[in-house]
Amino acid sequence: MTPTQLTSQLDELLNLPLETEWVEWKHNKDHPEMIGKTLSALANSAALLGKETAYIIWGIEDGTKNVVGTSFKPKQAKQGNEELENWLMRSFRPQISFKIHEWEYQDQPMVLFEVPCAKQYPVKFESEGFIRVGSLNKKLKDYPGKEGELWAVLSQTPFETGIAKSDLGADEVLALLDYSHGFDLLEVPHPTDQQAILDKLAEEKLVLSKPGRQFDITNLGAILFAKDLSQFDRLGRKALRIIKYVGDSKVEREREWRETSSQKGYALAFEAAVDFVNSQLPQNEPVGKAFSREVRMYPEIAIRELVANALIHQDFSLTGVGPIIEIFLHRMEISNPGEALVDTQRFIDASPQSRNEGLAALMRRMKICEEAGSGIDKVIAGAERFQLPAPEFISDLGSMKVIMHAHQELRQMNSQARIRACYQHACLRQVERKSMTNSSLRTRFGIEAQNAASASKIIKETMEVGLIKPSDPNQGRRHASYLPIWA
Repeated sequence: MTPTQLTSQLDELLNLPLETEWVEWKHNKDHPEMIGKTLSALANSAALLGKETAYIIWGIEDGTKNVVGTSFKPKQAKQGNEELENWLMRSFRPQISFKIHEWEYQDQPMVLFEVPCAKQYPVKFESEGFIRVGSLNKKLKDYPGKEGELWAVLSQTPFETGIAKSDLGADEVLALLDYSHGFDLLEVPHPTDQQAILDKLAEEKLVLSKPGRQFDITNLGAILFAKDLSQFDRLGRKALRIIKYVGDSKVEREREWRETSSQKGYALAFEAAVDFVNSQLPQNEPVGKAFSREVRMYPEIAIRELVANALIHQDFSLTGVGPIIEIFLHRMEISNPGEALVDTQRFIDASPQSRNEGLAALMRRMKICEEAGSGIDKVIAGAERFQLPAPEFISDLGSMKVIMHAHQELRQMNSQARIRACYQHACLRQVERKSMTNSSLRTRFGIEAQNAASASKIIKETMEVGLIKPSDPNQGRRHASYLPIWA
């Protein structure tokens, strides 16, 4: 921040009540351990009070808030032989990226520490967490009521409200976000001046206004509308990757999506990503009665839904990894960090759940994802219409993966693939308020009527593994129908 911005910010802070648990006033007291405890206490108290940032200001007399200046020089201070700033950084778990500012206010030297609020976990200094009680720093463990409240707040703090980039001027915010494209996607009128644009971005929770005409870009704003995600440190690795391989292994890459849009926020890049995937898919030969001409291997509706799900439902707390689409000769894999929140066997009927409700809500408004959790239904229905093997849903080892397989004749499918397709067909029929029958399963696999015994065999295999059941335990074979086991 510039000296003018710092002065404006201090003016606003000085108007706060004398005892504020997210602001600390000091004259010259600069003991390193005291600073560390105070930073921990302020970060935790700010989270508890719903403040994104807390502050320590040197040069203001505690108790009167008179401007007295300070002799404290944090950039020159040391703890032992180590610079104070580095020593403090090392002493916090998890680390917090506080910022130090030095400038003159009313002709007096001043120091301001900006302290981001705790996220996900309480901030500890040298293995001990602290909290503000009035104007004092106290051990968090000695106040179990406040500790419980803090954990409750932190467990509910969504990724979207976190800060992707802080302390920006208005011009910097508008240079980093493609707000014009964003307003188009959200179908809202374009504001006519800079302040109106920023007000609208703040209304949509894409930016936060701060004292001194400063702004923070939220994770929600950056992940959706960043012109370049690599400009946001923690989000740079969250850009969607698309890789096409030669053959069915990862030995040789044929092409990777490196177009301009590949580093853009998800809302800006989504259509380009889907178009790129479609352009890299092999053609599918005409399949039985389903198609009389060549089409792309996988239905576009399935690609759209699976890509949207991978973006929306990922676990952003897992660093260094992001969503990825991998295209092989006979399959496509779409993966994202974070295991599924519901049993993969219940994807079709389960009520939609999301780790990132704010992200999901805005993407629904932009018509990128489904409103009522029916996206997986469309994926299954698309696979059936194209007479593809059933998609695989694999949640394991901290990630979620969906595998779409290229067309196979029924005789080429193994028992596991046949059972998976039968179960998913029964689930799809159930959500359509219908039962699976031998006839409906024959249609799904493209089995001729004279080969009904083949469908009966698949039904029997699926019942034996406990995935489906008869609609009526006393039904005859001629008019038999079946339900998923959970129905």
